[in-house]
Amino acid sequence: MLKLLARRGADLLVTLFGVSVITFLLIRLVPGDAVQIMLGANAEVTPERLDALRQQLGIDRPIWEQYFTWLGGVMSGNFGSSLWTGKPVIEEIGARIGVTIELTLLSLGLAVLVAVPAGVGMAYLRNSASDYLVRILTVAGVTVPSFWLGSLLIYVMFLLFPKYPAVGYVPFSDDPWGNLQRMLLPVIALSLPVLAALARITRSAMLDALGQDYVRTARAKGLGEFTVVMSHAWRNALIPFVTTLGIMAGYLFGGAIVVEQVFALPGLGRLMLGAINERNYPLIQAAILFVTSAFVVINFLIDLLYVAIDPRVSLK
Repeated sequence: MLKLLARRGADLLVTLFGVSVITFLLIRLVPGDAVQIMLGANAEVTPERLDALRQQLGIDRPIWEQYFTWLGGVMSGNFGSSLWTGKPVIEEIGARIGVTIELTLLSLGLAVLVAVPAGVGMAYLRNSASDYLVRILTVAGVTVPSFWLGSLLIYVMFLLFPKYPAVGYVPFSDDPWGNLQRMLLPVIALSLPVLAALARITRSAMLDALGQDYVRTARAKGLGEFTVVMSHAWRNALIPFVTTLGIMAGYLFGGAIVVEQVFALPGLGRLMLGAINERNYPLIQAAILFVTSAFVVINFLIDLLYVAIDPRVSLK
């Protein structure tokens, strides 16, 4: 177990280092000059003034020097300050991340609650009319983009219930019911592709498990069908389900960026889009590093969860 943790931990650190390098370099390739955007089309802007502001912001130095300065700050907990507001970027991210986390967790919860019974039901009733119908729906769910579905939901809701608060955000602490009302549509839009993918993976894994000898043995012993399906087949189908769940959790966290823009949610996604338009390098770097790190850490935790599901994994 300790060897597994050490190996996975080393992989995690190497991956995070690679993510930091790619994030830093790609941001510099985005067309546009942050200083020029900040000063605008002002006739009083001179080359001397531009150079002075670049020097003040520290973006006139070589890229490698900027990277190691930034990396040193990140390792000490200092992610830099916003070029526009001057506030620490960690504060700006902290003020927005709660909305994104709420949207992600609600979407993941809905996806799991629907996908598991749908996938198990499709496997148990395989080749039936219900199986074919749900399979068609899951294919459609996988192919529908979240932003398109979100726009469609807003339009349909406006036609059916014009007074329904389809866009905007209210903190849960201020108005729990209003918060859940406004989160309903974005959660549906974001979770549908994940729900469909999880249901199809669950069906495939359950079909394989239901055809194994231990399932036939359990039935021969006279165990109830529910016990056979859920206690024996489902437990052995968990590995592919959990693997896909970890990947989908990262997808949800990243996909929330687009959905937040559609539903006007003040989360991390809208913050990142604004920072990209402003070429706010410190804020973009910190936000992207946070999102990608969350994806990597989630998959690291999924690796550890394998041990709880199947102790033989720890021997690999």
